[in-house]
Formats: sequence, C-alpha cells, structure tokens
Amino acid sequence: MADYLERAGLRVAAELVQLVENDVGPRSVPDPARFWNEFERLLDRLVPQNQALLARRDALQSQVDAWHRARRGQPFDVAAHEKHLREIGYLVPAGQDFSIGTGNVDAEIARLAGPQLVVPLDNARYALNAANARWGSLYDALYGTDAIDDSGALARGPGYNAARGRAVIERVRAVLDQAVPLASGSHRDATGYEVAGGALRVTVNGGSQVALSRPAQFKGYIGADAAPQVLLLEHHGLHLELRIDRAHRIGRDDPAGIADVQLESALTTIMDLEDSVAAVDSADKVAVYRNWLGLMVGDLTARFAKGGGHVDRSLNPDRDYQAPGGGSLQLPGRSLMLIRNVGHLMTTDLVLHRGKEAPEGIVDAVVTGMIATIDLKGLGRFRNSRAGSVYVVKPKMHGPDEAAFANELFDGVEDLLGLARHTLKIGVMDEERRTTVNLHECIRAVRDRVIFINTGFLDRTGDEIHTALQAGPVLRKGEIRAAGWLKAYEDQNVDVGLASGFAGRAQIGKGMWAMPDRMAEMLKSKVAHPMSGANTAWVPSPTAATLHALHYLQVDVGARQRELAQRPRAALREILAPPLATRSDWSETEKREELDNNAQGILGYVVRWIDQGIGCSKVPDIHDVGLMEDRATLRISSQHIANWLLHGVVTRDEVLAALQRMARVVDQQNAGDAAYQPMSPAFERSVAFQAACDLVFKGVEQPNGYTEPLLHARRRERKHRPGNS
Repeated sequence: MADYLERAGLRVAAELVQLVENDVGPRSVPDPARFWNEFERLLDRLVPQNQALLARRDALQSQVDAWHRARRGQPFDVAAHEKHLREIGYLVPAGQDFSIGTGNVDAEIARLAGPQLVVPLDNARYALNAANARWGSLYDALYGTDAIDDSGALARGPGYNAARGRAVIERVRAVLDQAVPLASGSHRDATGYEVAGGALRVTVNGGSQVALSRPAQFKGYIGADAAPQVLLLEHHGLHLELRIDRAHRIGRDDPAGIADVQLESALTTIMDLEDSVAAVDSADKVAVYRNWLGLMVGDLTARFAKGGGHVDRSLNPDRDYQAPGGGSLQLPGRSLMLIRNVGHLMTTDLVLHRGKEAPEGIVDAVVTGMIATIDLKGLGRFRNSRAGSVYVVKPKMHGPDEAAFANELFDGVEDLLGLARHTLKIGVMDEERRTTVNLHECIRAVRDRVIFINTGFLDRTGDEIHTALQAGPVLRKGEIRAAGWLKAYEDQNVDVGLASGFAGRAQIGKGMWAMPDRMAEMLKSKVAHPMSGANTAWVPSPTAATLHALHYLQVDVGARQRELAQRPRAALREILAPPLATRSDWSETEKREELDNNAQGILGYVVRWIDQGIGCSKVPDIHDVGLMEDRATLRISSQHIANWLLHGVVTRDEVLAALQRMARVVDQQNAGDAAYQPMSPAFERSVAFQAACDLVFKGVEQPNGYTEPLLHARRRERKHRPGNS
C-alpha cells in the first residue's frame, strides 16, 4: 500500500509528491499549492465524465450483444447490423470533410517518413537504445542479421567472415546507387570521395571524377575537403552518412576507404506507459515517470554488463557538419520522443480523489505533461521538440465522444500547466472498432492537436472479436488476417487520414513487425507499409529500424499518398462484417492446434508479466520463433478462446488441458532463465497460471475484452505474496 500525503483535497502517494515538488520542482511546478488545487479541480470536473464514458461503452456493448443473440444462427446481415448501430448511436453521422489545423509540429512527424520504435519506458536501457536509434549502422544491421544469406560461405561465426563482409558492402553499394546515384557509373567503382567547390566529387576506377546525379543530395561533411571523414547525403528526407576511415579494419580494405554507412533510422520513438509495461501500483508508476523525467532533462543513464565488463549508456548528442556552401549544419542525434499514456479504463492508487483511485489516464496526462514542460522551456540538456510541442499517444479510445473527452482533458492540463492551447498534441490509435467506424469524426474532435493515427492487428482484432462475441464462432486466428474487414480497416485508416489533411502535417502509421530475428522476411514484406501510404510503421528494435529505413529510401511516401488520395474510400460495410466462421466442423486436430497456439502465446507472455513484471519481451511462440509481445497479444488470444468456449466449439476441460499442456512447454522454453519459476506441476499455486486462466475463462465478462483489470490484480497479488514467491 502506498503512503499518502494530503494535498488540497487529494490524498497523493508520497512518491508522487516527491517527484512533483522536489525532483521536477520549480522547473515545472513553481507553485505546488496551486498545482494540487488545480489538479483537484480538474479531477472534480473530469472524473464523472470519464465514468459516464465507460458506462456508455458497456451500454452499447449490451445492445450489440442482444442484437447478435437474437439473430444467432442466421446469415450475418451487414446492412441490418449497420442500421442497428446507427439507431443506438454506435455509428454517428459523418459530417463535412475538413482538414486538420494542427500547428507547431516537428518535421519528424509532419514531413518526414521513416520507422517508429515503441519501447517500454520502465526499462531505462531500452528507452535509451530507442532514443539513440535515430542513427544506425547499415553495415552492422546487414552483417548481424539474416538480411544477408546466413548459410555456407556467408554464415555468421565467432570471428569476422570476410566473404560475408564483402556481401554486405556489395548490398550497401546497391543502396547508394538507388538512393544517391552518381551522374555516371556506380558507387561500386568508387576509389575516393572529396569535396571540391562545395560539391561532392567521386573518383572512380581509372581516375576520373564524377558528381552525384542530383548534386543537391550532398548536405554536409566532417573533415578536410580533400579527405573528408564523414559525408552526409539525403534522399526522401532521410540522411545517410558515409564514414571514411582508411585505418579502420573495414575501411582499409575498401577501395574508397568506406568503413561504415549509417542511416537515419528511427525518426520517432513512442515511450510507452501502456501495453508494454507492467506498472500496477504507485511505486511502479513513479519509476516510469522518473525515466521520462530523465529523458526530458537529458541525464538518464543505464549501466549493463557486456563482454565481461560493463557499458554505460546515455543520450547521444546532436550531429554537427560543415555545410557544402559554408557555415554549419546540425542534425538531431536522437529520435523525436512521443509518450503513450494509458487509456480511459484503468484507475491508479497514485492519487485518491474523493476516497477512490483516480483515472490513470488523467494522472498520466498531468504528470507526463508537467515533466515535458522542462523540454518546452529549454531546461534539459537536449531539445526533444524543436517546434515546442508535447506528443501524447492516446490508446484504446472508443468513438468521437471519447476523443472529445481527451481533447478536453488536454485543454485542462494546458491550463493547469500554463501552456498555450494545443501545445499537447494527440496521437489517436485506431485500435477499437467504434473508433474505426467513426474515424472521421474522431479526428474532427481533436482536429487542432492531432498528429498521428495508426492501425494494429492485435488490439483491433481483439476488440472485433469481443464486439461480435455473441454473433457466433470466429475464424481461426491465422485466417482472420485474410478476412475482408481487416484490409478495409487498413485502407480506410489511410483514406480518412489523407482526406483529413494529414499529408505534410501528421503521421499515418502501421503496426509492428513482431519477429526481430527474421529481418530478411521483414525486408521483403514491410515495404508494403510505405506503399500503403503510411509515413511510419512500428519496428521491434533499433536494428530493425535501420533496415526498415531502406523501404523509405525506396518509396516516395508523399508521392504515394498523392496517388492514393484519388482512390475510392474503403467501404464501411466491409469493415462492419465481423470475421465469423462459415463452418463449424473443425477437426479435433484443428481445434487442438488452435487452442495450443493461443494458450502458449498467452502463457509465454503472462508468466513474465505476473512473476517478473516484464511488460514487453521477446517470447518464443509455439514453434520457438521469438516474437516481440505486449498486452495486445493476450487480448486477441484470450478473446479468441473465450469466443470458441461461448459457442461450444471447445469445452472448458479441453481449454484447461491445453493451458496445462502449454504451461509445460513454456516452462521448458524458459528453463535457462534463473529468475523463472515454473508453472507446472503445481498449477493451483502459480499466480501466473491462474492469471492466464482468468483471461480466458472470464474473457466474456471483461470490459471490451481488456486484459488490464485481471493482470493488475494478479500482479499485485504476486508482488505482495509473502516472500514474493
């Protein structure tokens, strides 16, 4: 239990008081008494609205459930479903087209296209790695992953493989020829680079010199004109660095002396307070807030063991160059940071308002906004937003009324902190069905502060299943990816964003590549995201960000958006058709495979969440393929089993047997983890196993199929168990 101090009419956890009044202090809160009084008034005004919105969710779901139950067994009638949704106010009338009015947006969000990282903010090392992933070595990304054939003579080994190194260099030269071509010849033929008269000159085999095909792509350099150490080039708004060092072990064998090529990679990073963290009480939350404070001040550090020693990590400085025509040029050394707050559902013991826990989303907005004012005032070591904005990603909102509530919340936080209107920007995650089908009006509700919309398969499908839970059994999970509603949903997100004026002002994003060890496959498939018109997409690691950046060098996203703006918008009725199965005669083998797949995915993630407080990690799937997992994984898998249970596709005994069977598999997969505690054979004593059972067997009754209420309760139980064992 937290220790509380009285502040205004609130009871505030002592850890939060210390953070606000001493650690952040005069930089953002010059008058603590006024701060707490205004905070209380904000809660007085907004808590009843928050509660009413959650009640509205439940009421709408009850009406949808009743409609589905009344028609169960009949062919699904999309037109009748749409009519009912309009009658109950689930679907709202779409107003006139408009363009968003968001201003003061940094170029990384407004104009540039590139990868985006999402990282758990409770892990300082991961947060620093992500922030520093603005730049990445293309040589290292190719050499160290399966992006280069990993077999035979090219296989990675304990020492340097020169043949593999040559294959990497050949691949990178092809990238240079595509992105920054020479006026004639190829970068493969280069024997030297120099700056002459403010222009880049490349010496090729035979001694002749050539220029770039597009000379303006040369943006800067470090070193002497005749022997530059770094050359800065640009394509599609992204920068590339050619690092020249003839004494380096790679550069000495390269005819041009190129030791590395670095790419501008993760332009933006979402520092996450939500799905990828396991923050269940005041101590957890304040620890996460402190990491955000360290990022804004610029003094966050992390020490970790590596190679028999230790490494100290901190934020990278900006990069300084000589401009070709004279003067200097500076580029950010760090990813532009956004902060993902929690949604409207959960409450927190950080603040007790009228004797009850305050809505966590309101507390997040106040505290993270307060900390970010340090950056706005230029009081940190580095600048995050050069445009003077705070970027808050808001997840799990249902429809325009909840978006409007977030807008009112941000108004209130700006007033509390003395910020100009619309300083707090909002990223709207299009991951709930009622937001998807009303996306146009959701954006309208935040039109002067919106900077981001995106799509994501896992949460969106989890909500799709829960919304249609009473309609009938859904497809097998793998088949849902090919269902018509999903493509229409993905297309509509881009269509509505472009129609609302996002081009050149805001991000349209796509979801995560979950397999960090399968970069060759990512390089083949994830080009589809910029081709879809998205100017950002999520990747699971800094290395993946560098490789995904290649796609933005290939695709001119701005031009692609202009093409897509001419197509017909995705059809609403396609989105409204849920992924219901057209057959119910799955074989026992098929049902067992589906149960095992879902159960293993749930357990592999839950056991680390509950027992170790790890909210995001690489979890082996049933085939031992490592997947970057967060809470959205649980939502889709638990809702899928709950759906099949409800409709008698499987029995409770079959599900329990699958959970026990897969617990043994997960125990074996984690056998090398000294901190791991097996779930089997004493299933009844494993809090993690019981949490997994809760998610499935209580899945029907969970609000919108969310996992947070059950997970938080079980994690608190686990933390407070005597001996913590």
